[in-house]
Amino acid sequence: MALRRLIDLPGFADLESRALMKPAFADPEARAEFPEIDQLARDTFGLTADEAAVIPDPEGWDGIDIRSMREQADQFELEGWDVTDDKRRPLRILGHFSHPLWLALRGVAGKLPFFPEPEETEHTTSSLAAEAKAFQRDKR
Repeated sequence: MALRRLIDLPGFADLESRALMKPAFADPEARAEFPEIDQLARDTFGLTADEAAVIPDPEGWDGIDIRSMREQADQFELEGWDVTDDKRRPLRILGHFSHPLWLALRGVAGKLPFFPEPEETEHTTSSLAAEAKAFQRDKR
């Protein structure tokens, strides 16, 4: 099963690039200065990091949201999400989005973005289509 990449969602690559150019952009305090961070979180997951922080942890919550970004990235991968960059490092902006994503993944609050399931191709159908195309080409 292919992992869903956070960086591929609309807006995340732009914010990650900004965090590369200005490291302070990844700091939790940056949300006050850059409202687009909260807007992206709300648009994508239905809640911001500040809204996620006031939601009480459900019974048996393991505190995943306060672990290191590396540990979280490893756990996200087990849940089917890739929250790393192309060099397999956790995204610099992950701290802004990890808690809302955890709450949405576990069905506590918020929502997950829609991802269409990949279409499975049937080998017999695809080879039949290729044979039909070859037949049409050779018939002329």
